[in-house]
Amino acid sequence: MKEISELRLPEDLFYSDDHEWVQKTGDTVKIGISDYAQDQMGDIVFVEMPEVGDTFVKGDEFGTLESVKAVSEAFIPISGEVIAINEALEDAPELVNEDPYASWIIEVKPSVEVEFDGLLSRDKYLELLQG
Repeated sequence: MKEISELRLPEDLFYSDDHEWVQKTGDTVKIGISDYAQDQMGDIVFVEMPEVGDTFVKGDEFGTLESVKAVSEAFIPISGEVIAINEALEDAPELVNEDPYASWIIEVKPSVEVEFDGLLSRDKYLELLQG
């Protein structure tokens, strides 16, 4: 496992307490899991994703990631409607381990803009990880 100082945590992303990242892309957001989360999970062998058109409320489980160690739930950090899924992960779930920031899981059209205020900056997320 990586030391905290070895983790990649891009400054242009927002993070959740559940170790998902959020990237604003115009009026939508892409969501994936952080470098910390993929490192803790180990080799990811399966990613279960929702259907396009599914809607979620902040904190809902939107999918699961199965690794050689365990199955972990992914929780949506922003309420909204799924407008795209990363179909590449269906055949190559290991892409999440190779680059968790290029390997987004879902793209969402947010329904509650104020929820962005509850997300963590890179520095605040780093503080969370350091305990």
